[in-house]
Amino acid sequence: MADSARALRLAGTIKKLVARALETEIKDPRLGFVTVTDVRVTGDLQQASVFYTVYGGEEERAATAAALTSAKGRLRSLVGRELGIRLTPTLEFHLDAVPETAASLDKALHEAQQRDEELRRLRENATYAGDEDPYRHKDESDGEDA
Repeated sequence: MADSARALRLAGTIKKLVARALETEIKDPRLGFVTVTDVRVTGDLQQASVFYTVYGGEEERAATAAALTSAKGRLRSLVGRELGIRLTPTLEFHLDAVPETAASLDKALHEAQQRDEELRRLRENATYAGDEDPYRHKDESDGEDA
């Protein structure tokens, strides 16, 4: 079992190697504008999950996923040659959900800001339903012995 520091170093190296290989080595026309966002390596250093984002719509994402699947063997060979370790980890590509999550959070924050603004406008002309201070005070007498 490898230590986690080694797995983290290996993940960082794989990230750089895959990004550079996608930019210079892989010439698939289906490959869109890809950014490698993260790589996670298992504790035994046998599998590497490569997370990526693609600029564009659903069609570009599907084409890029197909291109990465077909280039998986070539990328693993390039990574293995550069790493120089006994066993080269298998590569699995996963579309990173960070941009979609960020967009949905952005939308939720914008809606919350609009609701806060609407509530502020409603409070400007609001009046109390009863007395402004509904609590009894010791100096007031309302017919009871306190």
